[in-house]
Amino acid sequence: MAPGRPRAEIVGGKTTMNARDAITTALTSTKGLLSWYLSDLSDADLLVRPVPAANHLAWQLGHLVLAEQQLLGDYLPGAGFPELPAGFAKQHSKETAAIDPPAGFGTREQYLSLFNKARDATLAAVAKMSDADFDKPTTGNMAKFAPNVGALLLLVSNHVLMHAGQVTVVRRKLGKPVLF
Repeated sequence: MAPGRPRAEIVGGKTTMNARDAITTALTSTKGLLSWYLSDLSDADLLVRPVPAANHLAWQLGHLVLAEQQLLGDYLPGAGFPELPAGFAKQHSKETAAIDPPAGFGTREQYLSLFNKARDATLAAVAKMSDADFDKPTTGNMAKFAPNVGALLLLVSNHVLMHAGQVTVVRRKLGKPVLF
């Protein structure tokens, strides 16, 4: 296995899984996958758009950090999500996504640090949840996509995969090695 490559792990060495184990595995694996895909990109690489008018990676990473907290905040009270830098939400809003040339975005290390802290807060909250907590209904707009908290947690994990797919396109554009 290549250094830095994420490995699939069965939580706690068990061969059977419950909802918490499956959700933890999904959240952990997408955390590792995102870090791996970004591991050899420079800060300048994060500003490359896969195609004209598409969001660059720096914006997408900020979006993932915000989404983790915004989508889960009401359902994981006391999760301890990291405090974001002043202006972070505005910098990563839909209004700033298309500005060219992009300016004022963070570094790869800053984004990975914020993302990992947010994901670690999510994982810590999941570890404390009861089976019944995963079945609690969601409300509002997200309920049609994820009718309960367990489904919402899996949606958040899959959201990272969707953006990781966009990272692979930028990697190809930059001539980076295919990782997976």
